Amino acid sequence: MDMFFWYLMAGILLAVIIATVIVVVSNIRHRRAVARGEVEPAAVEAPGEDVFEVSAEAEVPRPRTGEPVEAPVPGTAHGVQTPELPSTRFARLRQRLASSNNALARGLADLLASDKISAETWEDFEATLISSDLGVGPTTELVAKLKSRLSIDGVSDPVQAKAILREELICLVDPSMDRQLHLDVDEPPAVIMVVGVNGTGKTTTVGKLARELVASDKSVLLGAADTFRAAAADQLTTWGERIGVETVRGAEGADPASVAFDAVRSGRDRGVDVVLVDTAGRLHNKTNLMDELGKVKRVIEKIVPVKETLLVLDATTGQNGLVQARVFAEVAQITGIVLTKLDGSAKGGIVVAVQRELGVPVKFIGLGEGADDLAGFDAVQFVDGLLGQ
Repeated sequence: MDMFFWYLMAGILLAVIIATVIVVVSNIRHRRAVARGEVEPAAVEAPGEDVFEVSAEAEVPRPRTGEPVEAPVPGTAHGVQTPELPSTRFARLRQRLASSNNALARGLADLLASDKISAETWEDFEATLISSDLGVGPTTELVAKLKSRLSIDGVSDPVQAKAILREELICLVDPSMDRQLHLDVDEPPAVIMVVGVNGTGKTTTVGKLARELVASDKSVLLGAADTFRAAAADQLTTWGERIGVETVRGAEGADPASVAFDAVRSGRDRGVDVVLVDTAGRLHNKTNLMDELGKVKRVIEKIVPVKETLLVLDATTGQNGLVQARVFAEVAQITGIVLTKLDGSAKGGIVVAVQRELGVPVKFIGLGEGADDLAGFDAVQFVDGLLGQ
């Protein structure tokens, strides 16, 4: 009986060893076939729509500088997504803003919930506005106007008080600012440079903006000029593949200005409407990097003018974001601001503060991690979202 048991165990062990050898040999043969281009590599589904992971074992081919990466065509196994129309985005995102944990929104709700607005209530309201990154100047201006109107009009009705507050907030956010993307050119393409420091969601913003442009029936080409961050070009290429847009990229560590030049030249030769250029995550205290950003713009403008330079800021960084904005404004002629991460714990007052600081409008806001959670900024809908309307 003992001998039978040991014969049985030896047989099982031998079977396991043989199966393991077969699997290993099969994997080796498959990898060699993939390397020779005889078969397609197995597709690995991403864990989430906005997560971009590159396996450390996978060999990602690096095209030569300026070589476009072919995007899949509609009807392939990869498929091409249809982005949400821009006209429906902000209405959806406004609801998310209304339900967010926003300091400015909470302060407004507390003020409107007061049966009687006392001096202490005004002080608390003023402190809330300042803590929401609205800034001392705009806060003083808003409180003075509200005190005057509520006192002169003798308003005690919460509904009427809310209407007055809404009017003053809309005025503060300034709906008269030009928030359109100016893409009209005599000779295409219109070039949009996107700048900002690492961690603000800059490359993701480029991908989301490409989706919005495609939804607006624009032909788009992406330029992956962020050559210092290893995953940036891969991430941007993935965004492009999802909507059938090609990406011009270079080898890791290539000259960013050269990649940008090749992207714009390729866009001109192809006659595309818009070239979106993603630049490296510039640390605002690195003079050489900021000088290089200026170089990228100068090189592009040897072909066509840069129509828009969008600065991406993380809305949760508050005053640090304003410091970044000042420095970028000195190097590049910023034409618009994209505020990301405005949902959750972000402080809505940064919209007013950054516009006052730079004198340029907030053109887009991000209110989530979804692929279409970027929308053109609308002052009235933004205020209505803060007020929960």
